[in-house]
Amino acid sequence: MKPTEIESVLTDLFGGTDVNNVASGSWQVETENFRLLILLSDDTSWLRILLPIVPIQEAQPFLEQLLEANFDDTHSCRYALHQNVVWGVFQHNTNSLTTDDFEDAIAQLISLHEAGLNDVFNNLIESRIRLIVTAAKQQGQSLAATMQNLERFYAEGLMGEIEQSSEAREQTLATWRYQLERLWNEEEENL
Repeated sequence: MKPTEIESVLTDLFGGTDVNNVASGSWQVETENFRLLILLSDDTSWLRILLPIVPIQEAQPFLEQLLEANFDDTHSCRYALHQNVVWGVFQHNTNSLTTDDFEDAIAQLISLHEAGLNDVFNNLIESRIRLIVTAAKQQGQSLAATMQNLERFYAEGLMGEIEQSSEAREQTLATWRYQLERLWNEEEENL
């Protein structure tokens, strides 16, 4: 893929007003929702696309899940850390880069940006619920007994917010019930 093709695809995708050629071999796409950077190496043999996701302070509790996502979920893009920011990054050799691959990479990066930390947070929560299910089963507890314990923890204020309304507590417990029921049989298969 040549620099002229890159600029042409960017203009097709985002329109001429959002695409800026900031220097030779580098472009910036700035919209209301994100700022995408496209950089060519000095010899133009490599292309890198970067999109800031979140500040590192927000992502710190989820670094393990971000690395797992790199392995399992991000396809040709990766999470990376630089200058106290978590970035979505795509790198590719320009000689073998196709327009479809370039467009797909941009779409993937925008998807990572839009998801922010939601997906990695949900993965963390699910892994914690799986630990609860595994521990309960190892102790010989049933799903009903595990749910009863959680209800007691919320009623006694060990879990949840102190000033949580009964409606909010019921909503939280319904979510717990749903997740436990969903994962209970899956974890049985894994034991």
